[in-house]
Amino acid sequence: MDKDKKETSDSHLRTKKTGDTRTFDPDFKGPIAKRGCTDVLCCMVFILFIIGYIFLGLIAWVHGDPRRVAYPTDSKGHFCGQKGTPNENKSILFYFNLLSCTSPSVMINLQCPTTQICVSKCPEKFLTYLEMQFPFERDKHSWDYYSQFCKSPIFRPAQTLSQIVMDGDCPAAIFPSKPFLRRCFPDFSTENGILTVGNKTTFEDGKGHTRNAVELKAAAKNINKALNAKAIGMKVFEDYAMSWYWILIGLTIAMLLSWLFLLLLRFIAGFLFWIFVLGVLGIIGYGIWHCYQQYKNIQESPNSHLTIYDLGIQTDISMYLRLKQTWFAFMVILSILEVLIILLLIFLRDRIRISIALLKEGSKAIGYVPTTLIYPVLTFFLLSICICYWAVIAVYLATSGTPIYKVITPNGQCKYDNRTCDPEIFNTSEISRACPRAQCNFAFYGGNGLYYRYISTFQIFNLFVFLWLINFVIALGQCTLAGTFASYYWAFRKPNDIPPYPLFTAFGRAIRYHTGSLAFGSLLLALIQIFRIFLQYLDKCIKDNQNNIAKFLHQCLKCCFWCLEKVVKFLNRNAYVMIAIYGKNFCRSARDAFELLIRNILKVAVMDKVTDFVLVLGKILVTGSIGVLGFLLFTQRVSIIIEGPTSLNYYWVPLLTIIAGSYLVAHGFFSVYAMCIDTIFICFLEDLERNDGSAGKPYYMNRSLMKIMKVKSTQTSTQ
Repeated sequence: MDKDKKETSDSHLRTKKTGDTRTFDPDFKGPIAKRGCTDVLCCMVFILFIIGYIFLGLIAWVHGDPRRVAYPTDSKGHFCGQKGTPNENKSILFYFNLLSCTSPSVMINLQCPTTQICVSKCPEKFLTYLEMQFPFERDKHSWDYYSQFCKSPIFRPAQTLSQIVMDGDCPAAIFPSKPFLRRCFPDFSTENGILTVGNKTTFEDGKGHTRNAVELKAAAKNINKALNAKAIGMKVFEDYAMSWYWILIGLTIAMLLSWLFLLLLRFIAGFLFWIFVLGVLGIIGYGIWHCYQQYKNIQESPNSHLTIYDLGIQTDISMYLRLKQTWFAFMVILSILEVLIILLLIFLRDRIRISIALLKEGSKAIGYVPTTLIYPVLTFFLLSICICYWAVIAVYLATSGTPIYKVITPNGQCKYDNRTCDPEIFNTSEISRACPRAQCNFAFYGGNGLYYRYISTFQIFNLFVFLWLINFVIALGQCTLAGTFASYYWAFRKPNDIPPYPLFTAFGRAIRYHTGSLAFGSLLLALIQIFRIFLQYLDKCIKDNQNNIAKFLHQCLKCCFWCLEKVVKFLNRNAYVMIAIYGKNFCRSARDAFELLIRNILKVAVMDKVTDFVLVLGKILVTGSIGVLGFLLFTQRVSIIIEGPTSLNYYWVPLLTIIAGSYLVAHGFFSVYAMCIDTIFICFLEDLERNDGSAGKPYYMNRSLMKIMKVKSTQTSTQ
């Protein structure tokens, strides 16, 4: 460990010689209390954006109408089922000619080119307009059932079929349907592997043509699968209703296990790490032995003289496994890997011991400041507010405006197709005469004003500020936890010198002084993320039109920005630790953190991997334990001990829920632990560079770290 001391002293000397602007306070006792506001300009910009975001929400609230999402809209732009309107008792949307929904214009206009009206119930039988004209002469009440699916009350079917089709007053035919998502869709079923609708495979479309159920299924866009999904959804809901309390119990146990695991790390961190390392070495050793056995067996076989050159290029990979060269190559690779791991353990053993000691110290810190484990609840609450506000604004923006009507033709061949129109005068307009089969149907909500022209821009602004706020909330949590654990580390006599309420104090400092710095770091991440979203959108838009070179460059660009986001997240995380300790601005804190880590790059690499291993292992232990208990409970494997829900439709529904929930709970706890380790590690490096163990500059690290570092403090006994 003399080498570590030499590296530390050399780096300290280099800091002085290169004229580093960072000045060290000899009376430094932890996170600086007297500090000023940092990155004020960015703070002001951030506040202005939030004010603008609130203002945008108010404008969207005034112009938007979420009922347009909740209620289906007929061809005239009226809501189906809305209270206080003529359609109050007509909550279902009915399509006159669902077969026309296969038209290519559907993909352009996002509307089916047929008349749509609101009805109280869906048709229950096959009927055509022509069929209704004959029964009407004998029984006038037979028309009452059919007429409820017409646009306006018609007392007798006096018009010809061509007039009905031209005017669009009534459907040419109706067929058995069921409501789904408040819309009438065909009542599909399968008998002996044959698709039927209303127990029929073929039916009349009312225009003299015979259609089959397969055509109707294509028009309804595989609605049969959607109906099955609805049935599955109802069963899933029933399973949740029967097992919700067991899920809550499982998540509570996951929380207790996570908390217990973190507290026990001070005793078992080293044991877990070395057991893992020995396990890896044992697995690689077994691989070497297995490769040798295969090599030996093939060498004794008649075809042992064959080489890879004799086989050439083969599509069957198993052919290469019959060569002794293959197994010899595997054996050499595994042997080299085994030797490299052993050498790394030998030469980095002291740094590994430091990392394990810091892991134990992190567990002690959480034990002394247990309120930090509650902070993820606040982060989750703030993130939920941001997500809900973004979603509400997106819905209100999407539903802003007045109904816009467009000309729609079944085949999309009219020269006026997709133009705006007025349904009140459409039948007497030039468009109706030029395109007899054209219809003026509701398309979307919009307008011609300044606000409506910039709806897309407002949506982009909504997304950008949402990303900025999400990253700010995460940054606030990291800075708060960093300030809390820094107060723990720089307490000379732990826990007596830990200031009261360190979590609340650190949170107040972060909000009062460093909102600008946190907003600055969050802004960098938001810009990168919005650009990545733009690249993803661009990829979907031009996916089919790209050549191979363009696709390659596009993927490279996406990969570069993914890497850039990871690097910025790493730098931001450590910058927030320096901000919490010294109270400097973002750029200076990021630079100081980066230089500190570069001067101790080996310690950083070892510490990062050891921490990752412990966190991954902890998540696996917590999630796996709860998953096994949930499986035994929901499959009635432990009914003798405890009886779980007995009539589940799908036992995997609550099981997957409890596994995913346990992972999220463990992730929340261990994210606090990861921030604790990062903070204590940076404080540890600062402690080595700032102090020398003398009476004037004693170390703040605990005695186990001092023993590993082979340093002495004149005040060790008091510590």
